[in-house]
Amino acid sequence: MNSTELGDLWDRLTGTQPAPEQWLVVVTAALALIAVVPNPIWRLARNTITIAHEGGHGLVALLTGRQLSGIRLHSDTSGLTVSRGKPTGIGMILTAAAGYTAPSLLGLGGAWLLTNGRITLLLWIATALLAAMLVMIRNVYGALTVILTGTAFLLVSWLTSSDVQSAFAYAVVWFLLLGGVRPPFELQSKRRYGGAPDSDADQLARLTHAPAALWLFLFHAVSLCSLIGGGRWLLGW
Repeated sequence: MNSTELGDLWDRLTGTQPAPEQWLVVVTAALALIAVVPNPIWRLARNTITIAHEGGHGLVALLTGRQLSGIRLHSDTSGLTVSRGKPTGIGMILTAAAGYTAPSLLGLGGAWLLTNGRITLLLWIATALLAAMLVMIRNVYGALTVILTGTAFLLVSWLTSSDVQSAFAYAVVWFLLLGGVRPPFELQSKRRYGGAPDSDADQLARLTHAPAALWLFLFHAVSLCSLIGGGRWLLGW
């Protein structure tokens, strides 16, 4: 690739794209809501939220100096991220807290990029994060899920028109914002009936000696505030 091609690639990556029409923003929000609310669709779409959840654990583990051993994604939409390091302390606490907050915070960051016209940059960042995550996947189902998701981002960013890229990016961000709200409620329901005894909230309770309910409240607060803030950005309010 010569310098001219590199320059064109850099301009494409760092340049801005026009915001879509308001009706398209609303339609992508409605489509994302359809993917989150009905249980049959959610059972499939939730795999994407699991990728963000486990990716959040893994990214924060690395940022806090822990050694990431591997990530597994399962067909029941559960996942497991294993890291090595001090079993207590701020690094472990932040790593444990990152899972349920990651989809919403990624959605909020994506909303900020979109409101600044960085549609192509968002798609490329997502592709790069998925490629990095693939290196740490330790099971076949997880690898297949990440590859398919990354391929979708790659094909859209390289082969489609700006209008399609815009619609896809907005749909993804809406899905992260809306999809990030449901898992904390699901966890709360499971815990009410004695399920998920080793959930992230329970691990955080053991690490911090704060009630698991407090951590559940934090998960709810982050997801709902991200949805409100990100939604306002996307809608231009």
